[in-house]
Amino acid sequence: MVSSILILILCLLAFAAIHSIVASLRFKRFLRRRLGPRVDTLYMPAFSIMAVLTILPLAYVLYKNPGPFLYIIPSPWRWLMVGGQLAAAIMAPMAFRDAPHRFRVSSQLSKSGTAEAGRLDIRGVYRWVRDPFLLSGLVIMWLTPFMTANLLIIYILTTIYLYLGSRHWESRLVAQFGDEYREYQKRVHRIIPRLGGYN
Repeated sequence: MVSSILILILCLLAFAAIHSIVASLRFKRFLRRRLGPRVDTLYMPAFSIMAVLTILPLAYVLYKNPGPFLYIIPSPWRWLMVGGQLAAAIMAPMAFRDAPHRFRVSSQLSKSGTAEAGRLDIRGVYRWVRDPFLLSGLVIMWLTPFMTANLLIIYILTTIYLYLGSRHWESRLVAQFGDEYREYQKRVHRIIPRLGGYN
């Protein structure tokens, strides 16, 4: 039991370390020097593939060593939870669609107020929540209609990692968009959707 938890934590830490390094501005500057403008078209697909490949060992170890069940939600409540997970899963591609300029490496590396950094341009899902990826990740995890001991540990650690990652991401958005983003922070919550949306 202890060894399986340790292996799971090590897998999660390895994923978090690789993910954080590859998402860092230092690494993106390195890629920009090597790839030039092509980095904008190559980075996101490569990053997504890397994320999937590095999460697979964790998923496999968790599948083989789930630990004892803590609870299983009965019907019809489990289907409501799965419905919530599906709705959250739709949010991530919507977030990419609604703010592609936030994910361009060249824009992230630019100074606030420059043409390359771009404007914030609040639209779509960002009118209700500042970090739809954090919200969707938390909903998908915590609405899982069953829970095991090892899964609970991974969910707790992942929640902490996602929250810290969200804070770091927000600091980068402030650097990219300046006062425009600071004003947006005052009007829209990071995780809890804002009723009525951003106007």
